[in-house]
Amino acid sequence: MTRQTFVRSRNNRGRPSRFLLLLALLLTSTTARAVLQFDVFIGYDGIVREASWFPVMCEIKNDGLPISGFVEISPGNYNKGQTYQIAVELPTGTLKRVTIPVFSPSRQISIWNIRLTDRRGKTIAEQTAQRPRRQIGWEIPLIGSLSRTASGAATLRPIQRDQDDAKPAAARLLPQIFPDNPLVLEGLNALYLNTEIVAGLRESQADAILGWMNAGGHLIVGMEQVSDVTASPWLRNVLPCEPKTLKTITAHTELQSWLRSRLDYVNPNAAQINQQFNPQVPRRSGRQAQRENVSAEAPFAEQPDDTAFELADIQVATGTLRDGRVVVSAGGAPLVITSNRGKGRLTVLMFSPEREPFKSWKNLPTMWSRLVEVPGTLYASADYYQGSGQSADGIFGAMIDSRQVHKLPIGWLLILLVVYLVIIGPFDQWWLKRIGKPMLTWITFPCYVVLFSLLIYFIGYKLRAGESEYTELHLVDVLRNGDKAELRGRTYASIYAPSNAKFLLESKQKFATFRGEFLGYGSEATERATVLQNGDSFSAEVFVPVWTSQLFTSDWWSGSAAPFDIVIKPRGDGWNVIVKNNTDHAVKSAQLVIENRVVTLAEIAAGGTLNMNLTREQGTALAEFVRQYGSNFQRVSQQRQNAFGASKGGRLSDIPNTAAAASFLSQMRPDQNYNNMRFISSPGLDLSQYVERGGAVLLAWTPGFSPVTSLNQFKPRRFAKNTLWRIPVSVGP
Repeated sequence: MTRQTFVRSRNNRGRPSRFLLLLALLLTSTTARAVLQFDVFIGYDGIVREASWFPVMCEIKNDGLPISGFVEISPGNYNKGQTYQIAVELPTGTLKRVTIPVFSPSRQISIWNIRLTDRRGKTIAEQTAQRPRRQIGWEIPLIGSLSRTASGAATLRPIQRDQDDAKPAAARLLPQIFPDNPLVLEGLNALYLNTEIVAGLRESQADAILGWMNAGGHLIVGMEQVSDVTASPWLRNVLPCEPKTLKTITAHTELQSWLRSRLDYVNPNAAQINQQFNPQVPRRSGRQAQRENVSAEAPFAEQPDDTAFELADIQVATGTLRDGRVVVSAGGAPLVITSNRGKGRLTVLMFSPEREPFKSWKNLPTMWSRLVEVPGTLYASADYYQGSGQSADGIFGAMIDSRQVHKLPIGWLLILLVVYLVIIGPFDQWWLKRIGKPMLTWITFPCYVVLFSLLIYFIGYKLRAGESEYTELHLVDVLRNGDKAELRGRTYASIYAPSNAKFLLESKQKFATFRGEFLGYGSEATERATVLQNGDSFSAEVFVPVWTSQLFTSDWWSGSAAPFDIVIKPRGDGWNVIVKNNTDHAVKSAQLVIENRVVTLAEIAAGGTLNMNLTREQGTALAEFVRQYGSNFQRVSQQRQNAFGASKGGRLSDIPNTAAAASFLSQMRPDQNYNNMRFISSPGLDLSQYVERGGAVLLAWTPGFSPVTSLNQFKPRRFAKNTLWRIPVSVGP
């Protein structure tokens, strides 16, 4: 063998080795991708509610190489809105479930892109163009079920109108993927919990349920076994009764009689829905026609009896009643008990709706519809028409938007336009003809354009240039939890930028979410923001264009010492009210909402106590108070979105009273709310339902104070913060 042949043979030995190495790497990469499972679950069993937070749960199983990266959720509609991210670490052989709170900006079906990326942003797995199964309006009830069986989940009676976003919805929730963030649960009006499921819930999930209920949710507990309650301290302590034994009841006609009776519940949207008919919609025949002799006040009056159910025995838990009231009883035993809990309610079914004879009861969907408080109008007529609505965010934006932004009045804009047209047209022609050089128009016309462009920029600079500004308004619901309190806050933050800039915002609260301004009208969000979830809190980077004031909102939960101690005792013709201010800031304005009246209280010094006797004739009717300070809400909300107009348009100056009025928006009935326009508010913002159930609310205004660390991670030239405390109070015996 020659030397050249030996060298060629030795060099060729390495080529198969390199080929095999590349093939092995390719197979390894393909295998790594194949062993990654990336599943996405949107909403509550695929149901999403407008103007509320909903969970997006990602289940990731990694049997391949370790992964360090992010789960990213972005809108699929032309890349509008904000992007949500959460960091994930996925060692080999792990299964992780991560839940990301996402805000629903519309009642129309939304599209979302969900990706798993590495630290460099390279996509590892993705689920594109994901849609919820159903999307419903903000005013439509939604119940979730933690049921013992799949067939035992709550089902609602069908309504008259065949419109998907107007149909009340029911979703079955699985304990394994049930959220432990109370903010994410606020899209639910009600939650059915079977006592047999309680033992399998984590402590964090139980805390989320209690927090959601105290903030305004309706928890419905179905009694499976007495031992389920005794084995669960958190459930046993919160129930309005103490179950002890099971009792068999033979005659129980009272339950079906209750279904046929007049509705006795208070729904803050029911009054609006009852008046939201479209007179131009023709009457329909068949199922969609208005049911004769059926009223919205008693929509189930014609409900027929179920003979088989009436002949069957039912098993009911009996015991000691602690508080609340009995809604239905039979055979001397309560069947349904309800009680207020914070801003919300707890209803106990002393039977299991998942066992016979309830399981086969033909009227079971009607019972659920009544418990969930579906407005009776939806069953009495098919002519309900939701119409359009404005966002309540615009009201708070009008309170805190920067006053540095001045608008050019329409009159001056028209004058400027007329002058521009006159100069580039008749004046230019006359002047060039006079000097005998008409061809110079090729030079003068561009000069006019440049001159007026500079003039417009100068006018805009004079009207809007200013200093960076950051303003916060906190609406804080104080929910008592023993000797301490849970604070459910809404922080409205306005940023004014004198130049195109990005700003960092961050929350340190136990639970916190972040979103841009909700616009209503079915509009999509237009802000540019990236939100990184840090556990159950967040940090965000937002972009604010030059000379604009943009509104952002953070919803949060935090534990705290009770900022106020309040006692209200009835006395003869009124009440004795004692309020102790435990904070180190004075309350400059205080109002008590009780029995649908608003009574102004005196200032309360820091650490001071207020003791007042009030009569029932004092104050102003709640509806009149809301009309007085909310009469221009619609006009102001619209004007603040306009680029031109009067400088004072789109502004609300009396923040304490307007913020108080905005806490009872459902008092503005559609016929009073100018052109039948309604305000769309997020769950829990409206306090009307709590007051109409017999509770009282103290509204305390503390200027220059924030109960939590401010969100801004930058130093603005101008800074302001104010807080409106909203404290629900039970009226003592």
